Amino acid sequence: MKRRKIKAWALLGMLAVWAALGAGCAAGAQNSQATPEPAGANGKAAGEKPSLPDKLQVNAEGVPVLRVYQVDEEETREMDLETYIQGVVAGEMKNDWPMEALKAQAILARTFVLKFCTEKSSKYENADISTDVEEAQAYDATAVNDRVEQAVRETRGLVLSFHGELPYAWFHAHSGGVTERAQEGLNWKQEEPGYTKVTQGRDSSQAPAEAREWQAAFSAEEMLAAAKKAGWTGSAPLSSVEIGKKSESGRAVTLLLNGQEVSAPELRLALGASAMRSTLLTELSFQAQTVTMRGKGYGHGVGMPQWGAYGMAEEGRSAEEIVRYYFDDVTVEALW
Repeated sequence: MKRRKIKAWALLGMLAVWAALGAGCAAGAQNSQATPEPAGANGKAAGEKPSLPDKLQVNAEGVPVLRVYQVDEEETREMDLETYIQGVVAGEMKNDWPMEALKAQAILARTFVLKFCTEKSSKYENADISTDVEEAQAYDATAVNDRVEQAVRETRGLVLSFHGELPYAWFHAHSGGVTERAQEGLNWKQEEPGYTKVTQGRDSSQAPAEAREWQAAFSAEEMLAAAKKAGWTGSAPLSSVEIGKKSESGRAVTLLLNGQEVSAPELRLALGASAMRSTLLTELSFQAQTVTMRGKGYGHGVGMPQWGAYGMAEEGRSAEEIVRYYFDDVTVEALW
């Protein structure tokens, strides 16, 4: 499986998410009397190409150049965006995965970094983005091989577009059978994006058991400390833990601690995203001052499950088909 944590922005995220993914996007011939494509809120037509972030310079080949802070080396390096994407794909997926899954991840990773650079600044001085998984995406240049290079090369310049804008290219490890919308899966405070959806995850049967199902136990003290970090304003001692609101996908939107709500996605992050692996809970109990959870899937559930990409690639689906399955009303566009 991938070597990464679920990240907060992309939780984004890995949020990771910021992310998120198509060997090309050929525009079909259009009859001059065809019905116009629907326009988004910004007035752009579906299929229009997003703009590159103003702050990024491009090289002689038209590829944006990034200043990437390398956490392990504690230095900022300049590299073209395609080279950076190789390291992200190798960090987010195993390099022996099906080619179309790797290509789908490359499309999402490219969309993610451009969205990040459009809206945010790195927390590292004089950098556009970093290899810090808590800020952006996983990154492992040492795992780049010929297959990763091929996946990036064959998706060169391809990104998702939602009515001419870069969407949030969210992805996660395993959907547990069904994906989720942003407000429920990420505690997204803004209006629900028009491209998120609840749909079958189509996760591969090759996924390891720990990605498909999980269980965890937390002491009452751990649960209370995490709940307060997640915004819970109740008081100790802990006397009861229950599932509160559920979403359409069956995920817990809130939990009730002593009858008082706490956001399930925020609690998950506070407890540790590799401990409480999802909010798709199948069991929740509180006995002998211990909270026991069981659940399905791994990650926030929004956007593309990586094991879903694996499964669809096994079925013979292309990278473009994969990403368009997990995101509504998007196109894949070449920016260079």
